[in-house]
Amino acid sequence: MLVKTFGSAVYGIQAITITVEVNISGGKLAYFVVGLPDNAVRESMQRVETALQTNGFRMPRQRIVVNMAPADIRKEGSAYDLTIAVAIMAASNQIDIETLDKFIIMGELSLDGSLQPIKGALPIAIQARKDGFKGFILPKQNAREAAIVNDLEVYGVESIKDVVEFFNGTSQLKPEIVNTREEFYDSLCNYDSDFSEVKGQENIKRALEIAAAGGHNVILIGPPGAGKTMLARRLPSILPPLSLYESLETTKIHSVAGKLAAADALVTIRPFRSPHHTISDVALVGGGSNPAPGEISLAHNGVLFLDELPEFKRSALEVMRQPLEERRVTISRAKFTVDYPSSFMLVASMNPCPCGYYNHPEKECICPPGMVQKYLSKISGPLLDRIDLHVEVTPVNFSELSSDRAAEKSELIRERVIRAREIQVERFGNRPDLHANAQMSSQMVRDLCKIDAAGQMLLKKAMEKLGLSARAYDRILKVSRTIADLAGSEEIKLEHLAEAIHFRSLDREGWAG
Repeated sequence: MLVKTFGSAVYGIQAITITVEVNISGGKLAYFVVGLPDNAVRESMQRVETALQTNGFRMPRQRIVVNMAPADIRKEGSAYDLTIAVAIMAASNQIDIETLDKFIIMGELSLDGSLQPIKGALPIAIQARKDGFKGFILPKQNAREAAIVNDLEVYGVESIKDVVEFFNGTSQLKPEIVNTREEFYDSLCNYDSDFSEVKGQENIKRALEIAAAGGHNVILIGPPGAGKTMLARRLPSILPPLSLYESLETTKIHSVAGKLAAADALVTIRPFRSPHHTISDVALVGGGSNPAPGEISLAHNGVLFLDELPEFKRSALEVMRQPLEERRVTISRAKFTVDYPSSFMLVASMNPCPCGYYNHPEKECICPPGMVQKYLSKISGPLLDRIDLHVEVTPVNFSELSSDRAAEKSELIRERVIRAREIQVERFGNRPDLHANAQMSSQMVRDLCKIDAAGQMLLKKAMEKLGLSARAYDRILKVSRTIADLAGSEEIKLEHLAEAIHFRSLDREGWAG
């Protein structure tokens, strides 16, 4: 008897419906799985057989052929166990096949018949609704993330026995219900940390406010213990809240990577990813033999924090250059290409030298001559070129640390950032691919960041006196445009330019001389 069930394969953050055809015919006992399965799919027959027998069901002792169509797409992972098991039971008349074609069925089987979670439940659910399926049967742990898709019945099950009884009509399954908008708005901007917890460092807070308002990448340079990591971790709390579209897009990436907890339905706060400097190129950017999103895609719509930037491998940093420009990662293989979105704010931190105390107000640097420049040269010019704000962080003195003066809350800073972003949305209204000043091209900088004669003179003197490089010119204009937006000014004034020039530490000749 020939029976069809339906599963799904995830490529990038999109899903493709897979038809699992099972034919049981007379003849010598043999199992065949065809349709480009990987080893995990081939091994499913052993898991299926044991799970069925453990739960008191019958595994046919005949020739079983399992075909997974389309046959030219590679099927990977153990999530097809339940799809294959249900098809085998239906083909051997143990399951009623009347409503079988109305459901997508996915799940990894344990030997006792219980179900393990799968990756990519959200994109699979979106595709299932698009293809007109009535419902989606999957492990209980993934039910909430799939249930945010409206007009699709999502059933979270704990074992294969629940699935068999559901199709045979001997028991009912309760669909998982998630109110997407309520879930989204209830936990929006619900951050654990706040800028009000940071004592002093007003100059750094101002720099991060500018970075958040214009979507600028930023590097923090300072000695150990100055508060670089603490400040960076609080940056997402002053970014504008995620829109529902951004939330869904971010959740899809985390779903594909298997990073969503069973209690989570949506990612409602901006991601903050902080990989260790020993990370490999593939783990940072994405890829692998079975392509998976890397840290820069998991930071999509949020912040990627690279602590101790010079300690990262040069090759790992260089592969980030294209994603920083194009805001997506393309992973190419011989037979297919996968795209992952990666629109993130880069925040990097570094010590000014190997010992950490170059330019320190109290402690003396013990590095030999030339070591500071050698340490800084670990970061390539092209990568540094993509970072708009260079901020020197100095340690907080005791009087500021012990002060009872209340610092400004993230909520108040976020309101100013949102107002500045609204100005930019209006400015780039005819360009849906542009959202912030940091994304402006050189031509747009010339058109939208005009300065008067006094501003030109100030910039000329600054470049000559401070020894600023040519690449700093566009960066200063972009940042000064953001500072003007924060001030609600249509024109870039002298004070806006002066503040932007102040945030180009690493471009100054002799900074590390």
